[in-house]
Amino acid sequence: MSIIDRIKVKARENVKTIVLPEGDEPRTVQAAARILAEGLAKPILIGNIENIRKTAQETGTDIGGIELIDPEESSRSDSYAQELYELRKAKGLTEEDAKKLVRDTMYYAVMMVKLGDADGLVSGAVHTTGDMLRPALQIIKTKPGMKVVSSSFLMDFPNKNIGYDGLLVYSDCVVVPCPTAEELACIAVSAAETARDLCGIENPKVALLSFSTKGSAKHELVTKVQEATKLAHEMAPELELDGEMQFDAAIIPEIGASKAKGSTVAGHANVLVFPDLQAGNISYKITQRLGGAEAVAVLQGLAKPCNDLSRGCSVEDIVTTVALTAVQAQSV
Repeated sequence: MSIIDRIKVKARENVKTIVLPEGDEPRTVQAAARILAEGLAKPILIGNIENIRKTAQETGTDIGGIELIDPEESSRSDSYAQELYELRKAKGLTEEDAKKLVRDTMYYAVMMVKLGDADGLVSGAVHTTGDMLRPALQIIKTKPGMKVVSSSFLMDFPNKNIGYDGLLVYSDCVVVPCPTAEELACIAVSAAETARDLCGIENPKVALLSFSTKGSAKHELVTKVQEATKLAHEMAPELELDGEMQFDAAIIPEIGASKAKGSTVAGHANVLVFPDLQAGNISYKITQRLGGAEAVAVLQGLAKPCNDLSRGCSVEDIVTTVALTAVQAQSV
């Protein structure tokens, strides 16, 4: 069973409410109907209701049973505006500006998640990552003790002898260009949580990667990974986590035993933390294109789950992302 199939099975076990702030976008409307039909989540479409229904008609999509909300007409908008004002008044937000913001579909959807009227959010078919992350960071914020929002890619290999039953978690490949040691430690801890919550890896083995293994090279970049490893141990002492180590030492038992004697992670890692965004992004694309792995992206570190899509996403991409967001919400 693929990782996507496993996530869908888990989503059905405890159905969550996921809000879609791009409610009149054709792919989103079609995806919402499939999500409801497959029992993956309870989808809510946000937008002008007339436009949503028009899109459904034009795409031949049955949206019966799906909740539709227009922020311009919603009875919740005034209370959301007051809540938003209280949250952001110290940052200079006025009551009038709060009322305007909650009539924006993205801010309205984020407020739904913040106040528990939805369990998670998915967007990106129209909006940029920044359009979603900005209000999410302002309103939902990061998990307690977490300094940064990052990403993981779930890399699902045809060869099931790789990693955990053919699965490796790569982090961070999308969000943080040049993490500090503290940020890198947070990314490592978040990636381990993603491995547990989404992938069913009960005992994540986390390797912080470098071009050095256990001091084989001296450089400030190596020192940063060493410091990040120390900080991650302090943040989550229960984790099996080690570094710094080279990629081959992390995943090949013979090399891990030779280069990092005594490490329980070396040679057996299933969560790989890259030292910066260039390394992570290049690596996941090489793995996907040359290694034949299926890549599924997820954001991590927020107090409640919000996930981003590519603007070139397919209906299937939206369905998958809603399912994994629902599974993330089961652990909140």
